Amino acid sequence: MRNKVSVSILSADMTRLAEVIRGLENAGADMLHFDVMDGVFVDNISFGAPLLDAANKCTDMIMDVHLMIVNPYKYIEQFVNAGADIITFHIESESSTRETIDKIHSMGIKAGLSIRPNTPIDMLVPYLDTLDMVLIMSVEPGFGGQEFIEDSLQKVRELKQIIKNSGRQIDIQIDGGINASTAKLAVEAGVNVLVSGSYLFNSDNMWNAITELKNIK
Repeated sequence: MRNKVSVSILSADMTRLAEVIRGLENAGADMLHFDVMDGVFVDNISFGAPLLDAANKCTDMIMDVHLMIVNPYKYIEQFVNAGADIITFHIESESSTRETIDKIHSMGIKAGLSIRPNTPIDMLVPYLDTLDMVLIMSVEPGFGGQEFIEDSLQKVRELKQIIKNSGRQIDIQIDGGINASTAKLAVEAGVNVLVSGSYLFNSDNMWNAITELKNIK
């Protein structure tokens, strides 16, 4: 089975958003990844639901929303209404993890949970019974273009085994410093959804770059 590629538009030229999205669609991207940052949970501010709404009008691709914000529960309805197909939030946020997962599912979309590089996998285990995806951060969240943290691979291996033992089908996504080399390490460890931004937008041929990530085994 091919890997899924979720392209982070944090690295895109926002003045050409519709054109960029059409190009990603033609290049075979599976999802558009939206890194939503509030300047409090992480030391950066990015964009909110209006950009998601604009992008959603340009494509039928899956809208993969990553909320790096203090109170994700408060904004679930807003992002679902703007077109989110899956919302991932951080276990380290101030919202109730279980209530936020339930809120996402109550609105008919998929729920994902993410952990920072220094957060242990054990914290995820109580919620795996209701999750559709887990996002392992392979950089400290907040900025694109960072160097891949190799210690994150051990977390992926542990998570893969826990999921296998549970008998559930849960996507494992990784985000941060993903290129052809680090993607291979991640896939070997158990990842099946690759988030990439800088690497893809800096490539000479987007279609070739996405196809390469999809076909890594």
